[in-house]
Amino acid sequence: MASGVGEGEVVSNKQVIFKDYVVGFPTESHMYITTSSVSLKLPQGSDGVLVKNLYLSCDPYMRIRMRKMEPSPFSSAPYASFAPGSPLIGYGVAKVLDSGHPDFKKGDLVWGITRWEEYSLITKPESLFKINHTDVPLSYYTGILGMPGMTAYAGFYKVCSPKKGEYVFVSAASGAVGQLVGQFAKLMGCYVVGSAGSKEKVDLLKNKLGFDDAFNYKEEPDLAAALKRCFPEGIDIYFENVGGKMLDAVLLNMRLHGRIAVCGMISQYNLDQPEGVGNLMTIIYKRVQITGFSVVDYYPEYSKFLDLVLPHIREGKITYIEDIANGLESSPAALIGLFTGRNVGKQVVAVARE
Repeated sequence: MASGVGEGEVVSNKQVIFKDYVVGFPTESHMYITTSSVSLKLPQGSDGVLVKNLYLSCDPYMRIRMRKMEPSPFSSAPYASFAPGSPLIGYGVAKVLDSGHPDFKKGDLVWGITRWEEYSLITKPESLFKINHTDVPLSYYTGILGMPGMTAYAGFYKVCSPKKGEYVFVSAASGAVGQLVGQFAKLMGCYVVGSAGSKEKVDLLKNKLGFDDAFNYKEEPDLAAALKRCFPEGIDIYFENVGGKMLDAVLLNMRLHGRIAVCGMISQYNLDQPEGVGNLMTIIYKRVQITGFSVVDYYPEYSKFLDLVLPHIREGKITYIEDIANGLESSPAALIGLFTGRNVGKQVVAVARE
């Protein structure tokens, strides 16, 4: 807690407010900064958790929540629309200031769903994970040790069932999830190629993250031909982050009994009419398995995930690239930058120091 702030004191609380539903590409003007007030003591009888937010995670799926969607039995909470006039909601790292929940106490560090503001009252603390390992950067719990890391782990190991020597392709490969999938694949002894949107990111994939090859999809007039060049024998596993034209090109290059884990489709999030995919018959011809998944289904395996990943981080076998913006005021630009490829690595907003 900041020096001079007393327990139970009412303090100002800077917030990032969602202005209104978005059509097309989002802009910074779809959000605004305001200041409210908050008590640093929970009301009597509350079973919630009051936290000071330290880091906020900028994630592509948040664009889905910026559009107006009718409630549906097929949609889950992580994809429900944001409420205009309220703070954005997303993953973050925080410090517990007060708790009415038996699983959390004052001083605990946690990661999970919070709001884009300095202080948040978490009314559903079951969405929080206690941070027990602090010998790694706390910001990692927005990425490699948080939701993106679990997404890479679940999609690659659980959905794709990889085998040593297989051919793996990762789109949006320098992003929060893709950079980990590629490194997991290399640790398994697979051949890995990634696509990204700039020369800087391609160089990063090949020279720092250990990918066998990479290409800039913006410079390829024929994506199917680019994939054929990189995978003359075809693709066994495709980790899908992009959708649209990339998915269409990948289908033509899949090997027999190939597997595709569908994590996201960022190329489609800002389109009023999503692009069609024309090569679907390939799924039949090559017996391709396409599986969509949501990371929330795999959170029960979080401790198992940590047992796998933490040793790799400590031994320097996994590199993680972060792009950290400083201050809550920087968060609208940081989030919008995801959709123009401005960030290099996992986009994080540092709200405050512990």
